[in-house]
Amino acid sequence: MVSAGALERARAACASVADPEQPVVTIGDLGIVREVSVDDHGRVEVVVTPTYSGCPATDAIRDDIRSALRRAGFADVAVRTMLAPAWSTDWITAAGRRKLAAHGIVPPGPASGGVVDLEIGVRCPRCGSIDTKLVSRFGSTACLAMRRCTSCLEPFDHVKPH
Repeated sequence: MVSAGALERARAACASVADPEQPVVTIGDLGIVREVSVDDHGRVEVVVTPTYSGCPATDAIRDDIRSALRRAGFADVAVRTMLAPAWSTDWITAAGRRKLAAHGIVPPGPASGGVVDLEIGVRCPRCGSIDTKLVSRFGSTACLAMRRCTSCLEPFDHVKPH
């Protein structure tokens, strides 16, 4: 029988892995770790849902999970990808949203669930103005959009809601 301590240690190791594209947050903060299980033989299985199906960081995340679990004392590790249901920005934790905001990356509002959103304004993380403009639907990563504040003229990333 698997001890509760082993399962909690495995979950904590997974949740602590830094996101390779946005290292200010962990994959636990982003909510991409779907399931962690430890069987009676100590084998750990982790199920992740990438932020989108073509995410170029998925392989790096798998490798980082395996490394974190090995450092936590688990030798037999399998990481599986689950694409359905698709990841949603609603899965980002409150702590993750705070970390993003503290580093000048605007966290998303609630996902629309397929409904067309009318965006009133995205608040500038530097000066607080809502007078901002979309510069590019793709920012420093495919998960981010590049915006510019028309008040202070600073560019900033905004996590795209989906």
